[in-house]
Order: sequence, then structure tokens, then C-alpha cells
Amino acid sequence: MAARTIWKGAISFGLVHIPVGLHTATTESGVDFDWLDKRSMDPVGYKRINKRTGKEIDKDNIVKGVEYEDGKYVIVSPDEIADAYPRTTQTIEIQQFVDATDVSFVYLERPYYVAPINKGHKVYALLRDTLAKTGKIGIAKVVIQTKQHLAALIPSGDALVLNLMRWGDEVKSFEGLDLPKAGAKNMTPSASELKMAKMLVQDMSGEWDPEQYQDEFKAAVMELVEKKARAGKTETVIEPQEESPTYADNVIDLTELLQRSLKGGKGASRAASSAGKAGNGAAKKAAKSAAKKTAAKKTKSTGSASKASGKTAAKTASKARKAA
Repeated sequence: MAARTIWKGAISFGLVHIPVGLHTATTESGVDFDWLDKRSMDPVGYKRINKRTGKEIDKDNIVKGVEYEDGKYVIVSPDEIADAYPRTTQTIEIQQFVDATDVSFVYLERPYYVAPINKGHKVYALLRDTLAKTGKIGIAKVVIQTKQHLAALIPSGDALVLNLMRWGDEVKSFEGLDLPKAGAKNMTPSASELKMAKMLVQDMSGEWDPEQYQDEFKAAVMELVEKKARAGKTETVIEPQEESPTYADNVIDLTELLQRSLKGGKGASRAASSAGKAGNGAAKKAAKSAAKKTAAKKTKSTGSASKASGKTAAKTASKARKAA
């Protein structure tokens, strides 16, 4: 069964466009506990409650506000929210290439596999191999489901991985923490201590094998679930159906402009951006309409719970803010 494509567009650098699709690279690993009514086994939802009166209110009476001072809010309309959404370009637009070791892992958040489509395999391989041999990664901007992300395009074996990143102001500095200073005399280990520590690290070293690690809590709960299921202790619950999203497929293959990109420098990037916008007019129009519908539908629900998404990291080192 073919992997499901969640986004289609193109990698853009210089005047080159590589048509690609994104695929999820991770799955949820925790135990998913749903709320059920023990009397009828119906799924339990969440009500919109006025915090002051405790009464349920209709969604039509809910507006969105942003608190700018303690207790003071600015109300933002659905149209204003829709206008603020970034315009969809269906492009992973590389801003610059940086040394992979310059990007701290704390900036990396969620990975996606990037696969070539529409005969883009040769240029895809060219970019992947070039990054691998030069030790570089691409820092890019991309819009996914109306939200703009900073991302790192990283070679990994046969694949390119697009790892969504945290913005610079989302990562806290470690200044102020009580950390031992590197090179401080009172913190310098003795020769014997350092020797024993190295021996211990070597003794515990081995090849990375993610299959040998598992969530023990999840395993224990699922073992209990399977035991009860075999004993016939099950209930039937009818879940609501979800709609499948649609994706635009308007991309431009500009691989023949590679040499012109080398000559054009930064001007080439601007030309590529214009070319991408021209080729994706229909996608932009559809995205704007979708953004307005999304903004009109979204409302904040008191007591609503959201599932935590697993956070993954790749590559290590320092100078993170420079990369952002």
C-alpha cells in the first residue's frame, strides 16, 4: 500500500523547483484514552461554558480575543484572522544553506519524509547528495494547512527529511541556570575519574537500534486490553467520521534553470519566488477560501484537551540562533 501524501508542492532554491510530496515520519506512541458515558458507551464531548456564569453558550456568541494586558483583550474577527494567514505557495522555499552542526537539536520539532513526484527524482537526488557531501542542510519556510513554519531540509540515507523547527523566540536561553562552567578548575575531573568515565561510556556503547526501545507503560496497558478483549470484556462505540483533506497539485518543474540560478545569486531566488507564485495562483485562491472557512469555524472550548505530539530531533551542535 502506497504511503499517503499529506502535502504536495515543490522544493525551491535559486530557479530550481523539485516537485515533491510530504509523508508523515512519526506516529503517536502513547495510550489513547477516550471518554465514554458508562451508561450508554457513547463518546463524551466538551461543552462551551461561560467561566463566570457556569452556563453553556452557543458557538455563535463566541468571539476570539487576544489578551494584550492583564484582563484586557482585543477582539479579532474571522475575516481579520483569514487575512493574517500566510498565503499558500505550495513551496518549500529554501532561504539559505548552513552547516548541519550549526543547528542545535532543540530547534527541531517534527519530521516529515520528502519524496519526489512528477519525474523530479534526478534533481531530488542531486540536492540530497550535494547536501550530504557538503555537510549542509537547507533552512526553509513552508506553509502547511494555513500555518507558516520554519524548517530544516536534511539528507538522511536515501531520503530528504523536512524537519519543522521552532522559531527563534520559542527557544529559551539556558542563561540563569545553575550549570557547571566548562573549564572551571573546581569542576575539572581528575585523570583517573576521566579515564573511568570513558571506560564506562565505551562499555555501554553500541549501535543505535530504535527497535530495542519501547514505551513500557503503553505495552503494559495494551497487554491488559488484549487480555480483557480475549475474555470478551468489550463494548461497542460508534465514532463520528472525519472528512479527508484535499491538496493542490500545481507545481512547476524548473530544473533546467540550475545553471542560471548559479549566475543569478539572490536575484534568482526572487525570480523563483515569482515563478512559483504564477504557477500556483489556483492553489492560493483555494487556500484563502479554506483559511476563511477554518477561521470562521474555530472556537475556543473550555476544558478542551489536545493530544501531545511527539517531538523528535536530529543532528546536534551549537550556534542555533544563527541558523534561525
